[in-house]
Amino acid sequence: MILASARPALADDWKLVWSDEFDQPEIDPAKWGFDVDCWGGGNDERQCYTARPANAAIADGKLVITARRQRFTGPALPEAQRKTAADPRAQATREFTSARLTTRGKAAWRYGKIEVRAQLPQGQGTWPAIWMLPEKDTYGPWAASGEIDILEAVNLGVPCRACNSGREDTILGTLHFGEKWPRNVHSGDEVHAPQVLEGFHTYAIEWSSDRIVWLLDGRVYAQRKASDWWSAGSKTPGAPFDQQFHLILNLAIGGKLSETRGVGGVSRQDFPKRYAIDWVRVWQKDAKPVTAAVDRPTGKGE
Repeated sequence: MILASARPALADDWKLVWSDEFDQPEIDPAKWGFDVDCWGGGNDERQCYTARPANAAIADGKLVITARRQRFTGPALPEAQRKTAADPRAQATREFTSARLTTRGKAAWRYGKIEVRAQLPQGQGTWPAIWMLPEKDTYGPWAASGEIDILEAVNLGVPCRACNSGREDTILGTLHFGEKWPRNVHSGDEVHAPQVLEGFHTYAIEWSSDRIVWLLDGRVYAQRKASDWWSAGSKTPGAPFDQQFHLILNLAIGGKLSETRGVGGVSRQDFPKRYAIDWVRVWQKDAKPVTAAVDRPTGKGE
């Protein structure tokens, strides 16, 4: 499937409700937190995520996530899983480091347009992503409460016979929903977009109660209607994508999706890999009722 100029964005009456232009000298801790673990994302990824400036920093007005080829040891499980693990202090060692930034606990939204202008890294085994997870597992564990993948790309630039450019140029937009793992399902589109091999581009979704639309540089290339998704945890139409979701930016190395495509595995050449984000902007048509400030405790003990 070739990315076509399907039609313009749905509307131009959006109001900006949250953004980061990355024009400060350091990553803003009021907006972003870090996931720190060597879990592998449940996909056999090969990186440890760290909070080190070597893996994520502001440079020239951009957030730069850098994946490095270096052995590193850290927590074997993500923080949420450590709380119930038999050995919460278990460690794991990986051969790469990278970063995963999240607005979890700081900002989340229910509906809107989420836009990210980014330049994607290339090479066998690279897996940059822009995605969203629910602030609360209202309908049950993953993926019963949903996942929204705004952008994924693997192995960009690697030789590809099926690609018109002769190099891997596929981008993916996907929803995960249904029952909890392993009975979860997903639905999405992947398209060839040769333009993403050069420079910065804007990756976005327009998300409303009845549909989610994916856009590249303002042009629609995929959509799903509320009738296309469901959750075993609710009979309400629109579930699970009727709740607050937070944003995640990360660069994975290896893993099932990337290593089963292209020439396979992970190229050990041309590291470090850099994923540059120029800005992130969240828009809504009626900010007051649908802007989702994260619930915070009040009163004593806050």
